[in-house]
Amino acid sequence: MTKAPGLPSAAGVISERALTIGIVAGEASGDILGAGLIRALRQRYPRARFAGIGGPEMEAEGFHSLVPMERLSVMGLVEVLGRLRELFQIRARITDYFLNTLDTPPAVVIGIDAPDFTLGLERICRDAGVPTAHYVSPSVWAWRQKRIFKIAKSVDLMLTLFPFEARFYEEHGVPVAFVGHPLADRVPLQPDTAAAREAFGLSADAPVLAILPGSRAGEVQRLGQLFLEAAQWLQQRQPELQLIIPCVNKAREKQLREIMAALGVTLPVQIVQGRSRDVMASADVVMLASGTATLEAMLLKKPMVVGYRLTAFTFWLASKLVKVPHVALPNLLAQKALVPELLQDDATPESLGQAVQRWLADDAARRAIQDEFMTLHHQLRKDADQRAATAVAELIERKGVS
Repeated sequence: MTKAPGLPSAAGVISERALTIGIVAGEASGDILGAGLIRALRQRYPRARFAGIGGPEMEAEGFHSLVPMERLSVMGLVEVLGRLRELFQIRARITDYFLNTLDTPPAVVIGIDAPDFTLGLERICRDAGVPTAHYVSPSVWAWRQKRIFKIAKSVDLMLTLFPFEARFYEEHGVPVAFVGHPLADRVPLQPDTAAAREAFGLSADAPVLAILPGSRAGEVQRLGQLFLEAAQWLQQRQPELQLIIPCVNKAREKQLREIMAALGVTLPVQIVQGRSRDVMASADVVMLASGTATLEAMLLKKPMVVGYRLTAFTFWLASKLVKVPHVALPNLLAQKALVPELLQDDATPESLGQAVQRWLADDAARRAIQDEFMTLHHQLRKDADQRAATAVAELIERKGVS
């Protein structure tokens, strides 16, 4: 067989015949990752069958989902306990399909995120002789580090999005491939701030602060009031400051407006449904909750202030369990404090406002952080779909499926 241009030799003889690749994704982010992986794997294995659990993005690539993906999308201890029997039944059904229903077992079974569900499935498949991979590392490097021993027994290969995760697995002798982050592939290296401002009707002559208090109801309740009070503190000192807030849906917008009404806040703020990336692209500075949004703000080269609050007990417990010095992804990637993190009692309207003010007042500091973010963007921009597919293909070849 002649190798397709630009593809690694791992395509091998396997692409000459049909094979099954099992994939299980549990939520929307995993569905997107799975779709990209399927596209890249199909270049190597044109006749392959892809089956398991996935969402609309994966199904659009020809994936066969045996169970609606939303049945795995469970959050919260109480919700999980209420659905435990169903989740075990789903895992049993998928296991039976992979190991008993198919004429031949899958060439590989890949779990995408959702570790509480997928790692158990991967362990069963691996014990039955099926090669397994896991895409997106659990935060084992940050807390509950002894989970590494369960992971080592469950997977033949871990695919990580970040280089510091790969180093952790290497130190513990778990086969790993750092593939980069698909978001870094999709976000342009240079954001078009002027176009984003024009789209929202924002002035090009006055500074813009984007505010992202989170996407879940609990986060918005804890952080919405805090961030709005910080914005009010800022506007009293910088009246020309333009404020814009994206809300993930109508429910979060309604919740935010209710918080504003209860506070008596009358800020000239533009609230937008969705389009969080465009909102951040329009900003000079972003004030946001800790989480994946910090990665997106970094890729957009936006100076940021990270704030977060938990319940007192949860914060106390987390402080005992978490083993890393930072929570914001830019700081974790750089292994130093690039952006301010104001957590729990340190997160006050005044402290957040002052941190935003420092960014707005210092052009040199903003340029310097943008240079740092560009370096980190290049580190993550690795064509993740293709690298992940290459690593999976090499695993299939190495395990002797032919």
